Amino acid sequence: MGKRAWLVKSEPFKYSFEQLEKDKRTFWDGVRNYEARNNMRAMKKGDLLLYYHSNEGKEIVGLAKVVREAYPDPTSDEDWSVVDVAPVKRLARPVGLAELKAHPALKEMAVVKRSRISVTPVTDEELKLVLRVSGTKL
Repeated sequence: MGKRAWLVKSEPFKYSFEQLEKDKRTFWDGVRNYEARNNMRAMKKGDLLLYYHSNEGKEIVGLAKVVREAYPDPTSDEDWSVVDVAPVKRLARPVGLAELKAHPALKEMAVVKRSRISVTPVTDEELKLVLRVSGTKL
């Protein structure tokens, strides 16, 4: 199976895409939902991540990638996982939630339909469309 794509959410005041660009790499922690955790455990090195700013902005702002597959969350004594991520590039133009909902081929994205889940799969077609709508080339 080839590379997959995912969407990860972060509140910009907690950890923005700009901060990831400055840090160059981080572990993605704080996930406390079993479905989101299982999605992280399915991630493979090199998978692409659409970086979504939740609450403030409500928009996809950047692309990141998985640089280390799932391992135990060092911030928890329970059965949670983290992955290491690194920035790829900022989108040429952010794609907001309202725009996703309005687009016929994107309104079914998990970020729209399952808004409470912080880590969700993205289909190849959804990834291509988000990049095209944002004016971003890989």
